[in-house]
Amino acid sequence: MKPDDVHDPEIIDEIDSLDVGSADEGESMEASLVQADEVLPDQLTLLPLSNRPLFPGLVVPLVYENEDMSKVVRDLASSHQQHIGLVLVRDENEPYEPENLYEVGVVARIAKAVEIEGHGLHLVVECLRRFRIEGFISDEHPIRVRAAYREETSYKDNIELRAYTVAVINTIKELLKHNPLHEEELRLFASRFDVNEPNRLADFAASLTTASREDLQEILETYPIYDRLKKVVTLLNRELNVSKVQRKIRDNIEERVSDQQRRFFLQEQLHEIQRELGMNEDPREKEIEEFRKKAKKLKFSKEADGAFEEELNKLSMLETSSPEYSVTRNYLEWLTCLPWGKTCRDRYNLKAASRALNKHHSGLEDVKDRILEFIAVGARKKAVGGSIILFVGPPGVGKTSLGKAIAEAVSRPFYRFSVGGMRDEAEIKGHRRTYIGAMPGKIVQALKRVEVANPVIMIDEVDKIGNDFRGDPSSALLEVLDPEQNSDFMDHYLDVRFDLSQVLFLLTANQLDTVPRPLLDRAEIIRLPGYMASEKVEIARKHLWPNQLHEHALKRADVTLTKGVLKHLVEDYAREPGVRRLEGLLKKILRKLARKEAEGLVKIPLRIGVSDLAEYIGKPRFREQAIKQGIGLSTGLAWTAMGGTTLTLEATISHRDRRGMKVTGQLGKVMQESVDIAYSYVTANLDRFGVAPDFFDKAFIHLHVPEGAVPKDGPSAGVAIATALLSLALERSPARIAMTGELTLVGDVLPIGGEREKLLAAKRLGISEVILPAANAVDVDELPESVREGLVIHYARHFKDVARLMFGIRMRSERRKKI
Repeated sequence: MKPDDVHDPEIIDEIDSLDVGSADEGESMEASLVQADEVLPDQLTLLPLSNRPLFPGLVVPLVYENEDMSKVVRDLASSHQQHIGLVLVRDENEPYEPENLYEVGVVARIAKAVEIEGHGLHLVVECLRRFRIEGFISDEHPIRVRAAYREETSYKDNIELRAYTVAVINTIKELLKHNPLHEEELRLFASRFDVNEPNRLADFAASLTTASREDLQEILETYPIYDRLKKVVTLLNRELNVSKVQRKIRDNIEERVSDQQRRFFLQEQLHEIQRELGMNEDPREKEIEEFRKKAKKLKFSKEADGAFEEELNKLSMLETSSPEYSVTRNYLEWLTCLPWGKTCRDRYNLKAASRALNKHHSGLEDVKDRILEFIAVGARKKAVGGSIILFVGPPGVGKTSLGKAIAEAVSRPFYRFSVGGMRDEAEIKGHRRTYIGAMPGKIVQALKRVEVANPVIMIDEVDKIGNDFRGDPSSALLEVLDPEQNSDFMDHYLDVRFDLSQVLFLLTANQLDTVPRPLLDRAEIIRLPGYMASEKVEIARKHLWPNQLHEHALKRADVTLTKGVLKHLVEDYAREPGVRRLEGLLKKILRKLARKEAEGLVKIPLRIGVSDLAEYIGKPRFREQAIKQGIGLSTGLAWTAMGGTTLTLEATISHRDRRGMKVTGQLGKVMQESVDIAYSYVTANLDRFGVAPDFFDKAFIHLHVPEGAVPKDGPSAGVAIATALLSLALERSPARIAMTGELTLVGDVLPIGGEREKLLAAKRLGISEVILPAANAVDVDELPESVREGLVIHYARHFKDVARLMFGIRMRSERRKKI
């Protein structure tokens, strides 16, 4: 039903029958606002209006909840003063003070006053006439003023006045079509006043609008009838436009709602017809039946079976439109998609396992041997589940590819996810179902993906796992990885136990320092120190280059590399332990080649030689670096997360004014302690090396370890530092030998770690002789022959062994004093 249909026809007829006829020519039609027997007082007590002003001729209710205002009205009623002044305040937020009042208001007669408990004082007032405040008798509450009443402007009938009057009446008629709420007000106006009173009509029309309080106050303060009618017509037209827009919006909303209701009823009828014909089953019953079919194929545990039946019964009692229905259905979907009792058959063929490892991975033969030993043990046990292997090595050495190779070797599905930066334990063990959008953890998601209960799961970056106020993910991993606990693993979302004892977990890390200690205790550590140059060349030839040709839509015959290109790339562009930068360089070559071909600069097939590399990938990053030799210089071997490297230690005497030592090069606390130990040892034993004991008494030593922007730490530089200091004292250059080892105050050389990485770093620099602690001889013997090949390794138990090798001197025996 449209709003036009609800208008009262009598109201419309009454407006149409309103006579805007003329009076006799020259006859005054002055309108009296006050009854003849009523005299308005010269002094008035004021009551404030906050929302909008009132106009003469209106009968309106007012409510004053303020106790002060209620007391003023009660006092007026008891003193038989029925007339009050109603004035609009200028600022609603400011106090009710004389300076906050407009000058023009309306005098009103109190028709009725009723006090309702808890709701203040309710008034019904009849507005009589405009008045202007001439002065204030009392500035305090109640405010009393002297009122001046101005006679209404007299007017004569003419065409312009009639036109304004007709315009007001027609606009009110249009307004009624869009806002029927004004019908009762119009009925009351028509019963009390004559339309031939333009001043009454103007005031009434202004009161119908929703104009601002300032615009209405301006109408109230306008006495001339022509000016007042002009302003009223403007306000009415503005109100009419707003009503039309509101009507359009309301019609659009009603139309959309009606269309939605129509669709709903038709869909319900369609569903009912399909149900009667047996064409459509209840979706809830259908889903329940599907869940039961899935459950029959699974071997639930007793606990999981009870949870399944409980949730399925709950689902059968819920309405499909209920939010709880979707929550329960999602839970059942996760519960029935897990591989309860489903496993894949393992393969323990060592020859096939060896082929799989060599297919995915080149080099690192010692690592492959340990993996094959692990699989051989599993073949005897007929199970490799419940084991945890931790691969530790720099980026790009093939930790992930080894994991894939192990999964293929034992014929199990492989799944990998990273915990680097993870701070919420719910990522591992899931969110509780009380949370909106709750999901199971990574372990359950992995099991859903692989669809068997004995996969190979690789957890990357365990050395970068974090913790905060949301929990400790590393502690949550303990329940997952520990063979003594994971047979009863419970995810927070599922809230039932699942057996993870058959899962083979592989972990990866770049370094062991930040791996949580409890995880280290439960893992078998396999180190991947990095590749030798020959291994990297082989990897590039067998794996990286063919893969990149395929990625760039090229065949082997399209682009060939001359002999020596890959070796040149490895030695001069990509010396890092891994092969990621090497792979990136091969990509860059093929991208440049694709562009040159598109521009017509080259033609395929093409042959790329060593001399062409600078054109494709720029000049070499690494130059041939000979070991530095000189007084105060020594070469140390260091281990980093990126592999092994060499450090050239530089020592010099800054001045001989006083004794002292300065250290630069961003050295960590442990390395600074190594400097102090080496300085103390060399100073205390100068005479045993044939140097004057007071050599350092007036020598200020500056020790620097390049590069200054790279932080360095660790105890293994003690021997190299002592060698540089002793070189200063002897004023002799040390031999061309690199060294590593921790030094004590009595000169003992203690064992270190990272032997493989350090030896490879020495070979990259072209060093043929190295000094290692004697205690590391066992570790070196276990290294592949390819690592030791071409190196002369000297072992030192004491620093006197180092001094003999570096300077060709023998340390004098210490003379013991008899007591």
